[in-house]
Amino acid sequence: MVLFLQGRRVVRAEDLAARFEINIRTVYRDIAALGEAGVPISGEAGVGYCLMKGYQLPPVMFTAEEASAFFVGGELVKQFTDASLQGPMASALDKLRAVLPRERQDQVEKLISRTIVRGQMGRATPEVAAQRWMVTVQQGVVLRRVLRMTYRGADRDEDTQREVEPLGVVFYGGAWSMVAWCRLRKDIRHFRVDRIKRLELLPVTFPPREDFSLSEYMDRSNTDGQAEPVRVWFHRHAQERAQRESYATMIEELKRDGGAEFTLYSYSLEWTAQWLLSFGIRAEAIAPVKLRQLVRAEAEKIAAKHCE
Repeated sequence: MVLFLQGRRVVRAEDLAARFEINIRTVYRDIAALGEAGVPISGEAGVGYCLMKGYQLPPVMFTAEEASAFFVGGELVKQFTDASLQGPMASALDKLRAVLPRERQDQVEKLISRTIVRGQMGRATPEVAAQRWMVTVQQGVVLRRVLRMTYRGADRDEDTQREVEPLGVVFYGGAWSMVAWCRLRKDIRHFRVDRIKRLELLPVTFPPREDFSLSEYMDRSNTDGQAEPVRVWFHRHAQERAQRESYATMIEELKRDGGAEFTLYSYSLEWTAQWLLSFGIRAEAIAPVKLRQLVRAEAEKIAAKHCE
């Protein structure tokens, strides 16, 4: 609560209650307890609370999870914002790295080397409630701990029980995925984090895979069956945005109708269908047939929403 007050000039009791998920009476009681403990908090009815000028908490050390969250956020800033924010973010992360103990610096470096961000945010992004497993996944990646999970794939009606060796986390197609060695399938698999129903960090470590590179694996995935080739058409006025937002290389093949056809690799036809719809009439799904069907089905749902 003191940290929250220290970062703001004036804070209302209602804001404190919302931030810490407590009721107003508890806020009053906690503020009184802080005052009795010697924290100089002033308050004015109808205005709010503030710390007396000059009061500062001693330096606060970040937990491993907090530091990891900052650095993953930095990767998102590098990918999804312009240069005016990238410079300040890089500087802030350097300062954060400098104050971390050596052990946590090593953990953060491991996580950064095993995190890849591609594409763009905003479309088909899962609900926040469905994304509660990232910290556990990151712990598994950094500590090389086996994860036991209940998982439901996009093409399945039933859950499967699996134990996996997490090798990295990747953001693509509007969602986070874990790249892991699946002990059930005896192969490397991608698991959407928002499709994990239950997750447990086991007290079992797995040996490092010295010959595995996450970035090289993701590059190879475009051609080894992990991703599916699709063919699309974009109007010339939509091509710049499409190139910018695509998380895979777009190969131009045929110019026609004021635009051109492209081939690209899709990790999720469902996501690609929704992405194409966001371009309106300036995009068309050509192949495979399933992609055209998905676009049509989504378009019919949209049309039904606007029927009188």
